[in-house]
Amino acid sequence: MEPQIAGVPVPQDDVDAVLALVAGVEQAQQKALPDAFMAAFRPDAFWTTAHGRRLTGADAIGDFTRQVLPATADDPVTASYEAEHILFIRPDVAAVKVRQRPVTRDGEPLDEVFRGHADPAALVVARPDAVPGTPLYVLAKDDGVWRIAAAQNTKVVDPQTLASLA
Repeated sequence: MEPQIAGVPVPQDDVDAVLALVAGVEQAQQKALPDAFMAAFRPDAFWTTAHGRRLTGADAIGDFTRQVLPATADDPVTASYEAEHILFIRPDVAAVKVRQRPVTRDGEPLDEVFRGHADPAALVVARPDAVPGTPLYVLAKDDGVWRIAAAQNTKVVDPQTLASLA
């Protein structure tokens, strides 16, 4: 699926670079590679985890990432990342809405269990591994390279949203 693109006009190379950054985050997460994950961030970035923990600066983000990411290497569940919407605020600043889906190591999406479910809120408790995320990345282009300046990762827990997953 192609992302929706909005905002100021930018060259296709910038769109491609933003998509490559999101793909790089996905690869780093799936392969549990902290250094590859950290390459996506500006040194002064801040990140809020899906559970609300705020991390400020590359050192704090890196410390957290090196602690939690390697432990996921053998997990049967990982995540796919897809840029759904890119808003180029300025030619060098973009907001990227990402669809983060829990998937098996074979790529089977787990969040499908919520589609049309009568009580998706109860299913969140029963299947926490299937809860998708909805990150927002604010990117800045410095010296020709797009990096994350700020990010918020949020778990989807709204029952209506879960039941209508497409």
